[in-house]
Amino acid sequence: MTIQILVVDDEPDLVQNLEYRLKKEGFVVQTALNGRMALTQANKSPQPDLILLDLMLPDIQGTEVLRRLRSAPTTERIPVIMVTARGEEIDRVLGFELGVDDYVVKPYSNRELLLRIRAVLRRVEQTAPTQRLKVDDLVVDIDAHQAMLNGEDINLTALEFRLLYTLLSRRGRAQSRDFLLEEVWEYQGGVNSRTVDTHVTRLREKLKHKGDMIQTVRGIGYRFKGQTENT
Repeated sequence: MTIQILVVDDEPDLVQNLEYRLKKEGFVVQTALNGRMALTQANKSPQPDLILLDLMLPDIQGTEVLRRLRSAPTTERIPVIMVTARGEEIDRVLGFELGVDDYVVKPYSNRELLLRIRAVLRRVEQTAPTQRLKVDDLVVDIDAHQAMLNGEDINLTALEFRLLYTLLSRRGRAQSRDFLLEEVWEYQGGVNSRTVDTHVTRLREKLKHKGDMIQTVRGIGYRFKGQTENT
């Protein structure tokens, strides 16, 4: 299947070079030089399978573009890699809090970026076992890539869904932050234990009255309590 990538950056030379490299790797490439163009392209059919998003754009900040992508049902699940010259920890943490799938700091090597692109696509496309996991009124449908609470859909990013599935499928057992980094993030660069904690906090909030079922295991990581049913 042909993979479509949307490159969003306000530097025409960089966009042109990246477009050339990606096409050589067999990707179909769309481009946008500002945030408004990016949002328009992301909603066009066929939609991109992945977005490379610069943080500093001339009209709308990359963080705001990401916010809008994640808040719209039509674009919420498109994986996004932030590509930016801003590599401070606070920028990385903010990006992951908003739901970015990876964070690459300029300057970068084309080889590294391609590896990260393939890692994100592999993680998103990875086929999980055919099953539904259920705890009371919380249901996680692996095939549909859908989580529901009391019959209502929970708006989760791809990373949040993977984190929930990982904790739920290993219910009752403590999962270290290192294990979660390896299983959910595949040890992406720039991802650390603080990122795990941030995503767990957001996941607890989205699970509402079920959020306290994700327990903190002091000095180790997290554990999902309760009995699940495989259906």
